[in-house]
Amino acid sequence: MVPGYLFSSMSRKVLITGGTGMIGTRLAEMLIDAGYEVALLSRTPGSGRYRSFRWDPLAETIDEAAVPYADYIINLAGSSVSDGKWTQERKREILSSRLAGTQLMARELAKGSHHVQTFISASAIGIYGDRDDQIVTEETAPAPDDFLAEVCQQWEAAAHNVAADGIRTAIFRIGIVLSPEGGALVPLARTVKLMAGAPLGSGKQYMSWIHLDDLCRLFIQAMEESQWQGTYNAVSPNPVTNKEFTETLAAVLHRPLVLPKVPEFGLKLMMGEMSEIVLASQRVSAEKTLKQGFKFEFPTLRAALESFYGEE
Repeated sequence: MVPGYLFSSMSRKVLITGGTGMIGTRLAEMLIDAGYEVALLSRTPGSGRYRSFRWDPLAETIDEAAVPYADYIINLAGSSVSDGKWTQERKREILSSRLAGTQLMARELAKGSHHVQTFISASAIGIYGDRDDQIVTEETAPAPDDFLAEVCQQWEAAAHNVAADGIRTAIFRIGIVLSPEGGALVPLARTVKLMAGAPLGSGKQYMSWIHLDDLCRLFIQAMEESQWQGTYNAVSPNPVTNKEFTETLAAVLHRPLVLPKVPEFGLKLMMGEMSEIVLASQRVSAEKTLKQGFKFEFPTLRAALESFYGEE
């Protein structure tokens, strides 16, 4: 036997799109810890700690060596929905940053000159729109006349093209990702620490959240186990109302909540259409994910927040 043959025949190479964002950064670390090799797709390759390949989704260009490198692809590319007001230009960017990358991956994978076993693609619970206190599942129809729902539908449709080529594909509708490194938790925690925290709008809207490490573990399990195919909600089993979220965060940070609720009209004035991110109620079920055998390390909000702020 040629030395190293066994290892090379069990190659474990993961290519990540959107790998420099908050989720991709942590996912890459956890993959390395689990014994995988990691490479990133980037418009400016070569500056980070991982191997990287150049791509430009809007120009529909990609390094020819990128897809043949991979055994698995995890597709996270997409600009943040919470950076700046939703002007028409910003909305186009939110859509195109997700759609162009996923379409480019589907095009490259359709060529067949690769050994990619699995394609994991992000989506978001924004597909459900504002559902009040209705529990929504993967079977729930997307919201009509809703910008984020339309983005998610097109994003998922592009990923389904990969599945149509016979590559095992799992799509995850991601909830509010909790991390002290970025995302929604950072500004919320900052306002609570300054004793300026308050429930937003009515405070009754549901927030379906997931701890960053649980999300990354979910991706890795879905990548490794062949029964993961189709669409799944990537949320903890215990969604909470915005009021419960704010009160739990204040308790973990040992700060009082002294302000009344932030009125809905004020949020709409400040944020415009983007206010629907914090005002929409999404009570999303994790049942399908649990039935696949995934075990959450942080199933409750208090445990998740204490993992970040327990010493404060």
